[in-house]
Amino acid sequence: MPRFNPELPTHPDGQRAAVTDQSYPSRSLAVLSIPIKPRLWHRGAALAAAALMLAACSSSSSSSSSSSTGGSSQSASTSNSKHLTIAYLSFAVENSYDAPMLAAAQAVASDNNATLKVFDANNSPQTQYSQLQDVITSGQYDGIILQPIFGTGLIPLVQQAIAKGIKVVNMDQVLGPNYATDAPQVAGLAANVMFVPTEIGTKLGNMVVQACQSKSLNPCNVGYLYDIKASALDVAISGAFNKAIATDPGVKVVAQGQSFFSPTEGLSAVQNMLTANANLNLIVGSDQGIEGGVQAVAAKHLTGQVILVGYGASAAALSGVASGAWYGDVAQAPASEGRLAVQALVKALRNGQNGGGIDPVAQLPDHGIVTKANVSQFTAEWPG
Repeated sequence: MPRFNPELPTHPDGQRAAVTDQSYPSRSLAVLSIPIKPRLWHRGAALAAAALMLAACSSSSSSSSSSSTGGSSQSASTSNSKHLTIAYLSFAVENSYDAPMLAAAQAVASDNNATLKVFDANNSPQTQYSQLQDVITSGQYDGIILQPIFGTGLIPLVQQAIAKGIKVVNMDQVLGPNYATDAPQVAGLAANVMFVPTEIGTKLGNMVVQACQSKSLNPCNVGYLYDIKASALDVAISGAFNKAIATDPGVKVVAQGQSFFSPTEGLSAVQNMLTANANLNLIVGSDQGIEGGVQAVAAKHLTGQVILVGYGASAAALSGVASGAWYGDVAQAPASEGRLAVQALVKALRNGQNGGGIDPVAQLPDHGIVTKANVSQFTAEWPG
């Protein structure tokens, strides 16, 4: 996942600036799905970047392209025979979460007489802002798939694109100030394909309460792993989580840490939690953090005694749930996001029909709640 610097200034919406941190190298993935068991089937998501940084962006851009062919069309709809050229703006291509998303998007484009030109922002909000400017002014693209680093700062450009007749689909991250809905927050958006952060928090909280009650733990002392505590994404997820666990007064968050979407950082954070809280019963966080937590728990000889709950439905998570090492997980599906986003854009371009809000986990078993009882019905779409 993208790396973000928690030391950069916090903006009014709680979001922080994105940076490329070489100490946390991203990982690439060349496959669409990673079967763990027959019929097995992600995170969260990248965090937002700084609006003040975006305001200083130039109009220069960098891109990597699978190919770039076909003419432009900015009409409300196009014939099925016309080749479509689509700009695909990724926050960072070279990481294990985005690679399957892009691969799925390219496959759908190929099947629908369309070509994706990929613009890799490499975690830089300035670069992405400039890339979107250039895409709009070039007149070369029928539509845009946007995975925003800092959604609120890109809204004026998205509105400009829509006013020019370019169809835009938002994907994976929030394009707007509201983190409790998948409904489009920009008028005229062709579709909004994303997970709802507050729903992740609610599902995590409910699962933690269930896990504590299953072990008759009262109190149930919880260690909560943020990814980046001050980010708007984490504020939304943790807020919903806290509301969910409030239904059981015995469930108490007694320790906190940050994983920065890194197993290494997760390991360190959980080590600190366990050292400071000998009576810790459960640890919850995104899959990468829990991967580190597995190591920390094992080093303390507490495997099987400390409950682990994650979110992401990565290969690591599904394997952990299947073995019983993890209690459960909340699913995400990056490849499904890529597929659904291109399908929605092609439909908008061919038929003039906007798709509204599209939840990529809506059709999953048990609304994407992964347990040992149903894990065989899921397939990992990213490694973790």
